[in-house]
Amino acid sequence: MEFEVWWLLAIPVIFGLGWAASRFDVKSLLSESSNLPRSYFRGLNFLLNEQPDKAIDAFIEVAKLDPETTELHFALGSLFRRRGETERAIRVHQNLLSRDDLPVSEQEHALFDLGQDFLKAGLLDRAEEAFQRLQTGSFAKQAQHSVLAIYQIEKEWHKALECATRLAADDGSSYQKEISQFHCELAQEALQRKDAAAASAEIEAALRVNPANVRAMLLRGDTLLHNGDAAGALAILSEVPRQNPTYVGFAAGRLMRAYEALGRAAEGIVHLRDMLSHYPSDELAEVVFEKMMAQDGPDAAYAVVRSEMKRAPSVQSAVKLLTAHHEHASEPQQADLAMVREWLLQRTKNLPRYVCEQCGFRARFFYWQCPGCGGWETYVPRRADMPASS
Repeated sequence: MEFEVWWLLAIPVIFGLGWAASRFDVKSLLSESSNLPRSYFRGLNFLLNEQPDKAIDAFIEVAKLDPETTELHFALGSLFRRRGETERAIRVHQNLLSRDDLPVSEQEHALFDLGQDFLKAGLLDRAEEAFQRLQTGSFAKQAQHSVLAIYQIEKEWHKALECATRLAADDGSSYQKEISQFHCELAQEALQRKDAAAASAEIEAALRVNPANVRAMLLRGDTLLHNGDAAGALAILSEVPRQNPTYVGFAAGRLMRAYEALGRAAEGIVHLRDMLSHYPSDELAEVVFEKMMAQDGPDAAYAVVRSEMKRAPSVQSAVKLLTAHHEHASEPQQADLAMVREWLLQRTKNLPRYVCEQCGFRARFFYWQCPGCGGWETYVPRRADMPASS
């Protein structure tokens, strides 16, 4: 291929065009930057330095200079809400919604953020009203998720069921666990008002939605025991270890009541001891220990709890070991053992025993729904020893 002289002319021309374009972009950027108030950059600097209080003051100053900056108002509202200043956040978003020139997409954004403000402030009725106005648009799904959260906070389980079912149909997501738990909540309410028929219907609905729901099985056992069907309760509760062995401790007391109702208490203790050898659990060990102390005496109970202490040491096992040993100790030793036992109980009674796997929230009692993150079945159903603070 022959060399063309005009290529030498093309190279400087192309270079010149690129240089001119870059100069134009730099000038445009400098021009736009010069139009922004200095407070805007101060606010950004404060945010980068994790000083939200000073950032808010700087952004407020910018908003006063240029009330049309909607994105800045959204940022301010979010910062106010994060700091817990919900009244100021509400005012920011209400001011945005009062503007006639606001595009539809930004109106929806402001309405959704306003609902979040109300929710953070605990104004659940007003939050629900705001979210329910977002039936369509880009914030519709998020709004319905927030409505579902409100129904759970308010314990409106029928509404929660309808909302979760609708969400599952609309976006194809699985709400199997949540819907099954809502039926369990309704069953629990029915049991409290002694409506066994309604409780049974809700339990069956829960198991149809999620056959692996251990809570529904436990409730079914409670209902059968309440109705005097100890044999039926024994059959359903005996399935719990096979269904989910981590819940054996929750089934233990119910199983023993079923055995006692059938006049088979000794057989029940043997069954629970066998379960304990396969599925170590503080709750299960506690039931075995109490029943053996009552039926077989402290020697047999001591042997079991000593074996458990060797295999899986815990504060609960230590307390039971001291209790059993107390029976055969001399009078001075009994006083010492009682003192140590009481000290252990006092040091550990307020310690959180259950931990949410989703958010790490610790609680003294077991919850099917985490009080921290609202997740269902996120607690490990066994107690974890934690050292007392000095």
